[in-house]
Amino acid sequence: MDKLELRLVSSGKELKEFVEFPFRLYKDNPYWCPPLNFDELNTLRKEKNPAFAYCEAEYWLVYRGSEPVGRIAGIINHKEVSLGHANLVRFGWIDFIDDHEVSRLLIETVMDWGRGKGMTGIHGPLGFTDMDPEGMLTEGFDQISGLAAIYNFPYYNDHMQKLGFTKATDWVQFEIKVPAEIPAKVERMTRIVLQKYDLHLLKPRKARDIKPYAAKMFTMYNEAFRELYGFTPLSREQMDNYTKQYFDFIRPEFVSLVLDTNDDVAGFGITMPSLSLALQKAHGSLFPFGFIHLLRAMRKNDIIHMFLIGVRPDYQGKGILALIYHELNKAYLKAGIKIARTHPQLEENFRAISIWKNYDSRVNIRRRCWIRDI
Repeated sequence: MDKLELRLVSSGKELKEFVEFPFRLYKDNPYWCPPLNFDELNTLRKEKNPAFAYCEAEYWLVYRGSEPVGRIAGIINHKEVSLGHANLVRFGWIDFIDDHEVSRLLIETVMDWGRGKGMTGIHGPLGFTDMDPEGMLTEGFDQISGLAAIYNFPYYNDHMQKLGFTKATDWVQFEIKVPAEIPAKVERMTRIVLQKYDLHLLKPRKARDIKPYAAKMFTMYNEAFRELYGFTPLSREQMDNYTKQYFDFIRPEFVSLVLDTNDDVAGFGITMPSLSLALQKAHGSLFPFGFIHLLRAMRKNDIIHMFLIGVRPDYQGKGILALIYHELNKAYLKAGIKIARTHPQLEENFRAISIWKNYDSRVNIRRRCWIRDI
């Protein structure tokens, strides 16, 4: 058997191979949702990702002979360290064949790199920010993964345990059956919440009606999520970048935006039709025909993905979250949506996940952040 060769990714060709490695590993798996290649490349390129203003990263591929057999990214988020969190190097974009020699080489490489930068521990899978894929799949291997979410084989977790990692935290995802009708008492409650706190709902007709509120939404996002595990606030450059990337593709009827008397954002929900099956058909590429599958999924779909939902801290616990879901529920019924799937939510974020007890819901996916000293 050929010896393993570790290569630091240093060229555009190697970075492309880094991004394409999972396509080799999961090509026959019906539950893996491939990312868009250009989106992955832009996230990993220093000149494209504003997170590099406060992060540094290196990427490695492991080869056996001429075949890649594993990949990993090492990331140091200096903002995370400066905010008083532990000196932890992050690992992300980790994939490997079922070979403990490969996984050990990948992890030990990131640990050595982090140790040389003054880090005392390692955790992951994590990206540069909370907007990147995070968490290793531990439950739900027979559930299709979503856009910007990690899929991996069950054996990954056995490798992590043998490498000395323990659980840092888990993220859970819920699958919810959209109620066939909205009870009258829920309608009354939403009117009361709006009147009591002098709030109003934005009624956008086009995506451009939402765009002026993007900066306010991300600013509120920084406030609402700041206490959650591994979170670091987005910079203005990152806010602008995400706005340019995604806000032109938003379907306004699937966005709920709650505003206060100053027209500031008190809470919001950004959801969109599921692109999982479309991305599988597109094989991670928009061209030559991938964009057609994505456009069809955006226009005709009975599954919704709930990407980003948050409530400003001063309005938390006041019924705003229920109001957001109520408004989205009405839009889903009108559009014929049958199933809603949440984005990963931290299991200890009890206030956010408690709302699902009021729905016909189940936890269908669980992902883990692993941690150990170095």
